[in-house]
Amino acid sequence: MLDTHALMWWVWDDERLTQPARQAIRSAETIFVSSVSAIEIAIKYRIGKLPNGEMLAEHFLKVMDDESFAELPVTWRDASLAGRMEGDHRDPFDRLLIAQGLLNELTLVSNERLFDSFGVARIW
Repeated sequence: MLDTHALMWWVWDDERLTQPARQAIRSAETIFVSSVSAIEIAIKYRIGKLPNGEMLAEHFLKVMDDESFAELPVTWRDASLAGRMEGDHRDPFDRLLIAQGLLNELTLVSNERLFDSFGVARIW
């Protein structure tokens, strides 16, 4: 499953995406993208925190389809765990991604070392 920044860097072919992350994406049978990333990109673009995110914010569904990524909707179970998880990480987007990774036994492609403290598998 791609963290939002990993998704953006993949789509933009950004050099910040590491070679191990690229290889994991290329070799995976299924790459999941959470609906959380759609919300995060749209909000951050709308409020000016992601000025170069117009294409993704405006054409998210098409880009996901073009990349053949699999949609991972947020469930009540995901939301409940995200809210109940111990830890100081306050970003609700990250907490939801961590919960989805844990509950669906997915490895997150992310540079967020803080995720490790939640016990979710991570590649970077």
